[in-house]
Amino acid sequence: MPRKSAKKPQPPKLPKGEAEQVRIRREIGHDFALKEDRFGRQRLTPGTAEARRVYEVSNGGYTSTGGIVRLRNVDPLTGITSLSRQQREAGQRFRDDFERAERQGLQPQSWSERVDGGRVGGGVPDRVLSAGRAHAHAAAALAHWEVAEVVRKICLEGQSVKAIAERSGDGRDVVVKLLKVGLDLLAVHYGMMGRRAG
Repeated sequence: MPRKSAKKPQPPKLPKGEAEQVRIRREIGHDFALKEDRFGRQRLTPGTAEARRVYEVSNGGYTSTGGIVRLRNVDPLTGITSLSRQQREAGQRFRDDFERAERQGLQPQSWSERVDGGRVGGGVPDRVLSAGRAHAHAAAALAHWEVAEVVRKICLEGQSVKAIAERSGDGRDVVVKLLKVGLDLLAVHYGMMGRRAG
């Protein structure tokens, strides 16, 4: 009887806790932060902010048995697990518009560029106006002041649902509902509603 050849090399063990973090992310649909390694295992992408986040699950660690997922020090758009991919994208785009408007407005003028931009009565470069306009139009799409305030606090200031609920006296479910309405309005504004929601 021929001798068995050497065993196939075994993949190295995952770092402590990584397998559980991968499982939790898959259960709640946060698999956007995972990638396959050369052994075909789902892993956290090393060196990313997402990989450093720790998901904690109550109730013995399983969402399928009613465990609640908590995420500490995390972007609220990522941490609110009930948001659809489309809602997250709309919130991120709103944030990007705001940051672009702020960044463009802070850039110093080039010495070779005329202060008035070559126009009569103009003093602000077109790129700054465009970025500001994009953000203003998106903010106007939010319509109701309560919706706009919740979206601004969560998307632009990074406040938590808990903090907003405590300050306003509303329940967390009310704050999340206002946020979802706002993100849906932004998705319509950005033309994302025709796309398939994730």
